[in-house]
Amino acid sequence: MKNFVKGIFVGAAATVGVAAGCFYAFKKTVVDPVEEKEAMIDEHRRRAIRKRHSAHQY
Repeated sequence: MKNFVKGIFVGAAATVGVAAGCFYAFKKTVVDPVEEKEAMIDEHRRRAIRKRHSAHQY
C-alpha cells in the first residue's frame, strides 16, 4: 500500500509538471510572438503620429 500511495503522488506530480511544460511551451511559441508583434505595431503607430504632428508645425 505504501508503494501505491507513493506512485499516486509521483504520477500526479509528473502530470502537473507535463501540463505546466505544455502551457509554457504554448506561451513561448504562440502568445509571446503575437504580443511582440502588437508592441512593434504600436511603436510604429506612435512614430507615425509623432511624424505627422511634427511635419505640420508652424
